[in-house]
Amino acid sequence: MRRISAVLFALLTVLGLATAVQSGTANAATAHTPVVFVHGFTGSASNWTTAESVFIANGYSSGELFAYQYDWTQSNKNSAAGLATFVKQVLARTGAQQVDIVNHSMGGLVSDWYIKELGGQPYVRHLASIAGANHGTTYAGSCLVYTSCVEMYPGSSFITTVTSGDETPGSTAYATWYSPCDGIIIPYTSTELDGAANHLVPCVTHIGYLTDTPTLTAVERFVNS
Repeated sequence: MRRISAVLFALLTVLGLATAVQSGTANAATAHTPVVFVHGFTGSASNWTTAESVFIANGYSSGELFAYQYDWTQSNKNSAAGLATFVKQVLARTGAQQVDIVNHSMGGLVSDWYIKELGGQPYVRHLASIAGANHGTTYAGSCLVYTSCVEMYPGSSFITTVTSGDETPGSTAYATWYSPCDGIIIPYTSTELDGAANHLVPCVTHIGYLTDTPTLTAVERFVNS
């Protein structure tokens, strides 16, 4: 009887392991690419509360969403280096090969430098830039006491470097959202990237984007495509 019980136990154990493997495979097949959110000038990780809610409502789990927090007063080069480390941590934690990046405002410069100057492109599947300061903004003239603003001013050496050559390199899919009602990104067309899917939004303010459900839903659809 003990021998029969042992055999049955072994059989059930094998079947259980097989089921677990099959379940794990199914979960891996349906998992989303992790999303890394990158805030802008004077921002923080908490800026993405509404965006995270939109993503979760569309099937993402909280374990697939990561908000990168950095010191916005420092050089965007330093923030980009921090982003590189953060992405590596997300990949290690999730087991994914790539992430999708969603940025806002100055977060566009941080993301662009990471992708183009720090070798991040192979690790980024989609890049969504919401009102990104991708070509700078004259509004940065009001905060030149900070290195990040000096770099964000149109014509700076930072902007010249990050916009030179191919603005949308590699196999990464790029998209932007920009609006004439922005008020902070001046000119508002600064957000556009050559080679990206550039979306003109009729009228949303710079900070309004962070809670604008239609735009955030469009961003979710893009990165989940």
